[in-house]
Amino acid sequence: MNKMKVLLASFATAMTLAACSNAPKLATQPMPRSGFLPDYNLLVPMASADKDTRIWRYRISGVNPGSYTAVILDPIYLNQNATKSVSLDDINKAKAALQASMVEAVNSRGTIKIVNKPGPGVARISVGITGAESSADSLQPWNFTPIGLAMNAAAYAGGVNSKTPALLVESKITDSQSKQLLGEGLITIQGESFRTNAGSADSFVAMAKKVVRSALETSANPVPTGQ
Repeated sequence: MNKMKVLLASFATAMTLAACSNAPKLATQPMPRSGFLPDYNLLVPMASADKDTRIWRYRISGVNPGSYTAVILDPIYLNQNATKSVSLDDINKAKAALQASMVEAVNSRGTIKIVNKPGPGVARISVGITGAESSADSLQPWNFTPIGLAMNAAAYAGGVNSKTPALLVESKITDSQSKQLLGEGLITIQGESFRTNAGSADSFVAMAKKVVRSALETSANPVPTGQ
């Protein structure tokens, strides 16, 4: 994956691109729904500069983003249990690295502080990472754990498995007091972009850091999606 730049585009344009006869198979599959986000029906597809990256986002209208000056960062959710190839230490290190990446992303904005308690002007950010596979029928979430999938991606690249590995990163922003949903986003990374960066727990973290940051930017984008 060379770029994670997100280009905003209208829903009509995105649908037109997806409908083209020469569109990649991955781009025509339905949005995966893992259950992490509260309402997938609100999400609107966005255009991406990367053919292996798909993006959906939602941002509420009628709320001044400037009224939020602080955020609570929930511990990142990683759908990964310890296995023969992925130790508990690998998992804990991945979570710590990704959590630190989230803190760095928020701090880099300069205008938002990180707090631990709900209050006026405080938003809550939650991020979840899972693995998935793209079969002949559709993209099915939760079929694979993300670190294990990254470490076994060579089997896919070698043609051992005809299904396509993918990485899903989902994020949501809510009001810390009212629990009102302010924004949410979903990003999938599939195909060669996933395989090229796969092979170990460390390479998974390096790739996931970039996607997590993009996921935060997607859900935090203040432009309403019109729903």
